[in-house]
Amino acid sequence: MVYVRQDKLPNLKQYKYSGVDHSLTSKYILKPFYTNVVIKCFPMSMAPNLITLTGFSFVVINLLTMLWYNPTLDQNCPPWVYYSWAAGLFLYQTFDAVDGSQARRTHQSGPLGELFDHGVDALNTSLEVLIFAASQNMGQGWKTVATLFASLLTFYVQTWDEYHTKTLTLGIVNGPVEGVLILVGVYALTGYMGGASFWQQSMLATLRVPQGPLPDLLYRLSFTEWYMVQGTFVLVFNTVESARNVIRARRARGDRSRYALVGLLPFFGTWALVVAYLWLQPNILHGHLVPFVLFAGVVNAYSVGQMITAHLVKLDFPYHNVLVLPLAWGVVDSLGPLLLEHAPFPWLGWPSALGDGVYQVAFMFSMLGLAVGVYGSFVVDVIVTICDYLDIWCLTIKHPYVEGKEDGKKKAN
Repeated sequence: MVYVRQDKLPNLKQYKYSGVDHSLTSKYILKPFYTNVVIKCFPMSMAPNLITLTGFSFVVINLLTMLWYNPTLDQNCPPWVYYSWAAGLFLYQTFDAVDGSQARRTHQSGPLGELFDHGVDALNTSLEVLIFAASQNMGQGWKTVATLFASLLTFYVQTWDEYHTKTLTLGIVNGPVEGVLILVGVYALTGYMGGASFWQQSMLATLRVPQGPLPDLLYRLSFTEWYMVQGTFVLVFNTVESARNVIRARRARGDRSRYALVGLLPFFGTWALVVAYLWLQPNILHGHLVPFVLFAGVVNAYSVGQMITAHLVKLDFPYHNVLVLPLAWGVVDSLGPLLLEHAPFPWLGWPSALGDGVYQVAFMFSMLGLAVGVYGSFVVDVIVTICDYLDIWCLTIKHPYVEGKEDGKKKAN
């Protein structure tokens, strides 16, 4: 399948990265550390995308240790596991941050770098949800699903914002900087406290805050539940702010501002199906949530990848996602028996072709395999197309920068 038509490729040469980072932590702590220390550890011959991919490998290693020690997301791990998660995530953040600096100093900046960087970040989002759930002993249930929803929505909205405003905007407190550092601290503290069960205690009681007039329900909220409460407020605030950014940017260009909000419907439509499927199939929710989270993460990564590609080559906003179709079929198949049992008229229902046992589990894994295949073909096709057109390589530097050459001979990554 062709994802980028040849007549759109010349738009790649008009690409110019635009980003604003208002984070004080980034400005006064992280960037000086990256510029004066970290970037010097990488040779000039190392491609920026290879740095990005190497950083992602640390998260993959974290995922593998999670699957070995805590595949059900509700068991305590040895303390060193949590420390390794903290170190791996910090290394991922560091490598993800310095790839841009490497691109600039090797004169390899270009649209492929943004596509590759965002694609890796999109995949990392769902993997990190699983690791965080394991660090909190959330288990396989609705709390983990809610955390996944919030994380994927944040990334989707940020990409949707960038597509319309043409600028990646990070606030004073944002996920890629402070959010990641908080997670690093949580993982390290989990190891120090002896396990994830610590976070399931009542936060106020553990901190010896007197209950006073507080109702029992509020006073007994665990550390994890308080984290989810504050995360809800942050999610709503960031979503509203992104919507305002998009409306202002489109009005400044004379475009219809509110129509851009329709771009959020594909995400919420997909998640309506996700929630319906998990509600209709509790066996998947409580017994096989880890592979389903991976499936939902790839579905979101595919949507985000389409948006980034459309931004780079100036395509219309991508509203469709073919990976939603098997999920919709799963919902329809699971809904039939429920209607047969509870609908006032028997003809409103139909028997399930999959049931709720081994065939349903096989179907879920088939959806995961299909998602990986479709997303993989998308990634390969887009990367190969861009590399061929710009005469570059993805993970190595094809045309090293030489001081004194004409600008026209500089090759962009």
